[in-house]
Amino acid sequence: MQMNPNKDTQLCMSLSGRPGNFGLRFHNHLYEQLGLNFYYKAFSSQDLPGAVGGIRALGVRGCGVSMPFKEACIALVDELDPSAAAIQSINTIVNTNGHLKAYNTDYIAVAQLLKSHAVPTESTFALRGSGGMAKAVASALRDGGYKNGLIVARNETTGRALADSLGYDWQAELGERRPQMLINVTPIGMTGGVEADQLAFEPSAITAAETVFDVVAIPSETPLIVRARAEGKRVITGLEVIAIQALEQFVLYTGVRPNLEQFEKAVAFARAA
Repeated sequence: MQMNPNKDTQLCMSLSGRPGNFGLRFHNHLYEQLGLNFYYKAFSSQDLPGAVGGIRALGVRGCGVSMPFKEACIALVDELDPSAAAIQSINTIVNTNGHLKAYNTDYIAVAQLLKSHAVPTESTFALRGSGGMAKAVASALRDGGYKNGLIVARNETTGRALADSLGYDWQAELGERRPQMLINVTPIGMTGGVEADQLAFEPSAITAAETVFDVVAIPSETPLIVRARAEGKRVITGLEVIAIQALEQFVLYTGVRPNLEQFEKAVAFARAA
């Protein structure tokens, strides 16, 4: 991608335990297509306070925040947008003259996808996970009218806390439950992880489900999604989540909203890496 940086170029970035290329390619593609003097770079760090301090000190305009930093960053920013404050999980930091305000565009993306895929609100569901992204997904479900849910989390403390805060049940494992929607919000199935080739739910649960939603975006076709497609299920992928949340981040950073064609071209470019 041709870039012509200068002293006025505004830097945006991401912080992730496992940096990927999607956000970098998505944002930089749109910057070039729209003639914006921005550049985006992906980072990881073992020094989170130092990294966030660098955002403030160096005038980095925006930062996308991914696992495992979505909750730990809260204490390091100055202000929480209601989208983040309500669920105590962030995925976006916007720096305005040294003032760091945090948002959660994951929530926005999940809410949009549940509607666009026409997932019935009466569907029972099981959500595996209890971290920051799980809070965003579960909150979008609750606010979208999904009342009969189960949080599946081996960590009883965080699992029960999430379930209790939203009025759902908690179990350490799915057991004999066979809900209509299965949602994975853990690293199971993620490229590079120790469970990259594993299913987040057992095969019989996938067979019994109507909808399968995997928030993992790398790869775009996780073992869970591949299995669900093979069985003809309605699927929602992590790629869809990451694309919509990236679009909302782009708008927060630049103040510019691309049209649908520009958005779709940026997603296609980002996927081609």
